[in-house]
Amino acid sequence: MRASLTVLTEELRRLKASGLKTVVVPGESLDRLRAAVAGLARAAAPSAPAAPVASVSVEAGAATSNASAAPAARKRPPNPAPAPTAVAGPALPPTPTVVMPEGDKPTRWNWLRQHVVEHPVCREHVRPGKQVVFGVGNLDARIFFCGEAPGAEEEVQGEPFVGPAGELLTRMIGAMGLKRGDVYIGNIMNWRPQLPTAAGAEQMGNRPPTSDELRFCLPFLQAQLKIVQPRVVVALGATAAKGLLGEASFRALGEVRGSWHEFDGIPVRVTYHPSYILRNNTNRSKRAIWEDLLAVMERVEHPITERQRSYFL
Repeated sequence: MRASLTVLTEELRRLKASGLKTVVVPGESLDRLRAAVAGLARAAAPSAPAAPVASVSVEAGAATSNASAAPAARKRPPNPAPAPTAVAGPALPPTPTVVMPEGDKPTRWNWLRQHVVEHPVCREHVRPGKQVVFGVGNLDARIFFCGEAPGAEEEVQGEPFVGPAGELLTRMIGAMGLKRGDVYIGNIMNWRPQLPTAAGAEQMGNRPPTSDELRFCLPFLQAQLKIVQPRVVVALGATAAKGLLGEASFRALGEVRGSWHEFDGIPVRVTYHPSYILRNNTNRSKRAIWEDLLAVMERVEHPITERQRSYFL
């Protein structure tokens, strides 16, 4: 239970970093969460009163309920407790070195893909029946979309962005006047970050990759960039942006949106992850991402119609 609560806290932090201000939680769910936190508090310190769960939610990233709650439970405590530490990921070996063979793009890409999907460390962290996930797309793409890590659908199919967020990304690419096959799509991480799961059960939910996990997989992404040589990288979400720009480069995604950055000599545009739109389906949210994509289209000199410029206004 403690691990689950820590994962929930980290997810709230991630949502806050992506720009989400409010999460609507049913009253029944809040009651269950309060009971879980109270149980942990009693186990840790039987003589101390349990902290109200609403203060934990505010501390983690501002979750609010549409059910009635006592006013005191919604207030931030005067001396908030230290935030829980992040979920510990697996201990990983030193950062790998990737030395690709000579040859044309398809030859090098095929070698790299086999190298990654058969890499013993990658295989070690994939559950039975699941797959290591490698990038896909046009090896001459001008635009390289970079996410953070595979999810449930991706580890089944072995391809990035094939779940609901991936379907939305495909529609976004179509709105740019491109096809999915015109661009390249990858993740920094090549396996789905694991959560504690009962034996034989499917993992429920996702967690952000740890710094160590991003560090280990980053050379595989860099090798893909060397092959594709895109003109622009689009970092989708805060975790992907920190993986490319550095952990200490920003605190909230809004700090790095709206301007150009650089990774390995390639211009980087940071925008929200498509899942942000799935949670915040408003024209304002759509326009925020669309403005980033317009900037990308201009950078690669892709034609933009007046109709495209006025989307979501």
